[in-house]
This record gives sequence, C-alpha cells and structure tokens, in this order.
Amino acid sequence: MDNYNLNDIVEMKKQHPCRKSIYWEIIRMGVDIKIKCLGCGAVIMLERPYFEKRLKKVLSAEEKATINVL
Repeated sequence: MDNYNLNDIVEMKKQHPCRKSIYWEIIRMGVDIKIKCLGCGAVIMLERPYFEKRLKKVLSAEEKATINVL
C-alpha cells in the first residue's frame, strides 16, 4: 500500500489516547514514517511496514474539510 504522500491526512485503525483522535498528518517519509496527531499535536515515528499495517485509509480532499483539527 503506497498510495500516501507527504502532508496527507490519514485515518488509523486505533485511536490515539489524547482526545480519541484517529486522524494523523504525514510529516516525514523515508524508511520510517513520521506522523503528527491532529488531536493533540504529538509526533511519532513508525517503521513503514508497521505504519501500513495500522493504516485504515488516506482521506480525500472532501473528507479533510469535514474533520475537526486542533
């Protein structure tokens, strides 16, 4: 699954404990992927296979407009 790019908003399978946010922004890509929680701003780095296993979907432009961030 390689249909995501830098600055995309993604939906993960599990919620982040901050405010139960499931939306993250991709802020760095390489061997590892760095993502930022859109609920609290926490930044984590995941190995690409680990990230892809937990990725649910990449949000479209219309879906991005409907989510509440910070």
